[in-house]
Amino acid sequence: MKLLHRSIVSLIAVLNLSFTVNAGEPGVTAPARERGDGPYERLILRGAYIVNGEGAPAQGPADIVIKNDVIERIVVVGNPGVPILDNKRPVAGANDKVIDISGHYVLPGFVDMHGHIGGSADNIPAEYVFKLWLAHGITTVREPGSFNGLDWVLPQVEQSNNNEIAAPRIIPYVGFGQGAKEFMGSPEAARRWVQQIKQKGAAGIKFFGAPKAIMEAALDEAQKQQLGTMMHHAQLNVVSMNVIDSARLGLGTMEHWYGLPEALFENQIIQNYSPEYVYHNEQDRFGEAGRLWAQAAKPGSEKWRNVRDELIALDFTINPTMTIYEASRDLMREMNADWHRQYTLPTLWEFFQPSRYAHGSYWFDWTTADEIAWKQNYKLWMQFLNDYKNHGGRVTTGSDSGYIFKIYGFGYIRELELLQEAGFNPLEVIDAATINGAEALGLDHMIGSLLPGKKADMVIVKENPLKNFKVLYGTGHFKLDDNNRPMRTSGVRYTIKDGIMYDAQALLKDVREMVIQAKTAD
Repeated sequence: MKLLHRSIVSLIAVLNLSFTVNAGEPGVTAPARERGDGPYERLILRGAYIVNGEGAPAQGPADIVIKNDVIERIVVVGNPGVPILDNKRPVAGANDKVIDISGHYVLPGFVDMHGHIGGSADNIPAEYVFKLWLAHGITTVREPGSFNGLDWVLPQVEQSNNNEIAAPRIIPYVGFGQGAKEFMGSPEAARRWVQQIKQKGAAGIKFFGAPKAIMEAALDEAQKQQLGTMMHHAQLNVVSMNVIDSARLGLGTMEHWYGLPEALFENQIIQNYSPEYVYHNEQDRFGEAGRLWAQAAKPGSEKWRNVRDELIALDFTINPTMTIYEASRDLMREMNADWHRQYTLPTLWEFFQPSRYAHGSYWFDWTTADEIAWKQNYKLWMQFLNDYKNHGGRVTTGSDSGYIFKIYGFGYIRELELLQEAGFNPLEVIDAATINGAEALGLDHMIGSLLPGKKADMVIVKENPLKNFKVLYGTGHFKLDDNNRPMRTSGVRYTIKDGIMYDAQALLKDVREMVIQAKTAD
């Protein structure tokens, strides 16, 4: 009877996939690129401090030589606080472009491992999303599901690869079963679907849950087709397949944290739901999710260690997206974030309001007790992430913005802060945001760190982000200047992708104008 129950639950998960991935009307595709200069035959960036993404501390001052879209040389040219000796510097030719960024910090381009181009809200222009990503230093994005349709996403993937649009590099994953012309009720059908999406140009698959035989077939076929795999272990199917189960079948990365506490259960099999719980009631879904980690094995226990160590041995990647749940522990903070007034489109703001029809808009009656429960949830979740990292596990950064008061770009920078809160030191955070994501995508040979021979993907900021990640926000860091006057820093100064240099402030200006126009139209 128990096995029959699990099979029914699994089947229900497949049949209800449309609720979980409910996408809004596709937004307008991105226009032809008008921003960004380059790539240059040879570009020299002078006088920067380098954070290379390989775990090394900041180095410099250094000059960076870029040839077309590839880093050619990085030359340390002196010491901080003293004049640079010109005889150490790479010599600029007559046709070289030289930009002085003395005292600025240069980091590898950020990798957002969970970036929807629009999410579930209606009519989100791709230009809006792409420019906010680039303005916050994000040069590569894994699109988790392509829920606007693979046919809608793939042309922009190609245009981004050719730098015909101002956009990060896009790695398109497809929601499992999306576009299937036949019922995905057999392992054979699952294999055929995987083969089809590979032929269409997908880079990977996002799973939510399916019967075990179907998951086994799909994951096996994905490996044969060299497709990446990611999974949101939805509550509808997690009893039959938690994170350990899926990792053993070859899953590459887990999203969020669903399925991990369930793998750590010691005294139960099923989450201790209240009798009134209904999954499609969003407040039930999120309210009780905030009480799940308390049901898992205690930190440092044998069960905790065994799950941690097996996942590490399987080279499993955790992409936590802590940022997207943060309103659960402090709703007023997220509702009143600095950036909403200038950067949040009206259609997004409307989508964020409480609604029994919209995914993630679960503020029906959010209480102090709910927020306290989520604070405790975060404490245990963060403890596992830090322990996982400390024992050699791979943790990456993803934002899942477009939901729950989180805006593209801004939500990603907040994820960096949350990783630091979890116990990662700033250099470990940068590794999670750069080389770890590149490794998880199989792209570390070309992106993820600042090394000669790799793509010229870079984030340039005037202030030191290792001291304060807030300087990366598009709204800057609020502080007092030396004359006792309130001020804001300016955020990222330049983002370089494929050797093309984008003025981050110009991109932000474009977005502000888009928001003004949308508000005027309303």
